[in-house]
Amino acid sequence: MIENTESPNGFNKEDVTPSGDASGHESTEVSNAFGAPNISQPQQETVPEEDKRAFAQAYAQLENELNKVFVGQRELVLGSLVALFSGGHVLVESVPGLGKTLFASALGRALGCKFGRIQFTPDLMPSDVVGMPIFNMKTQEFNFRSGPVFTQILLADEINRAPAKTHSALLEAMQEASATVDGVTYKLPIPFFVIATQNPIESEGTYRLPEAQLDRFMFKLIADYPSEEEELKILVDHGKNIDVSEKLANVQPVLNAETIVKMRKIVNAVHIAPQLFTYVNNIVRATRKFPRLAFGASTRAGLALTQAARTIALFQGRGFATPDDVALIALPTLRHRVTLSPEAEIEGRNVDEILTALVRSIEVPRI
Repeated sequence: MIENTESPNGFNKEDVTPSGDASGHESTEVSNAFGAPNISQPQQETVPEEDKRAFAQAYAQLENELNKVFVGQRELVLGSLVALFSGGHVLVESVPGLGKTLFASALGRALGCKFGRIQFTPDLMPSDVVGMPIFNMKTQEFNFRSGPVFTQILLADEINRAPAKTHSALLEAMQEASATVDGVTYKLPIPFFVIATQNPIESEGTYRLPEAQLDRFMFKLIADYPSEEEELKILVDHGKNIDVSEKLANVQPVLNAETIVKMRKIVNAVHIAPQLFTYVNNIVRATRKFPRLAFGASTRAGLALTQAARTIALFQGRGFATPDDVALIALPTLRHRVTLSPEAEIEGRNVDEILTALVRSIEVPRI
């Protein structure tokens, strides 16, 4: 067991997280690395103390195991774990060669879950994802042979290189945790968590994913190039001639599938104040009329923001969510659900810049 349950820094939120409540009161200082939550009065606690401690400890242990083989990428690590325990899926955008496959493999081992990978290509068919019936000459019957989607942690690599027909098979799996083949529906293992990756749309042979498909992902995470120190550490570690499979073998299971399912139920018990629901609603609705945004976020974005805030609260050992929890996760939740206006694109603006200004423009509730 790891005694130190203090969580590390997450997304770059200096320009996003509110610094105080709407009445001008400063936030209560809480010493943790996520930042001080915006609290002005005692909150209703609906999660037992032992569950809160277990959640915070599980997060610290998972990160400790991942750090054995994976360096940096704070947004990817935190966002993936938040989505996992919130019951969502993540879309990761990055150039090739930044360790996404290694991260997904290590995550599967640390979670004690089965890991699978699909390399999406232009000629990939739905049957290559979900499986197909195979005729058995001995029994003269068709037997279903499951595809790689029948796993618990799935890496869908370079998803934006495959045709829409193949995407539809994965969408059902993500939404329903099942796959339908020849009219027969097969349940997928639980938990089922997808880490889909895409190359930047400027890359050759890539296509923009439809808005309806993007909306099914809880977060869009950006895996950027590592910092100078992180990249140097990777090079030094590689210079030690330690095989990657050996490093993965050192990753110890922290949880198991049954425990993850139970922890997801604990997330639903985290208290959300009425004012926080209003705060989330105001953020989502503002995306539909904010300058430089052509299209805003759907209602599903609000649901994702609320559930993610609950999970982040538990990572910090709290049984209630705060406006800071919402602001911390706002960019990954919204950046793939909004579209820049033509004027913003001409000006060279980016989505995160606009969304940061939007979140800061919303009045922070006193809860």
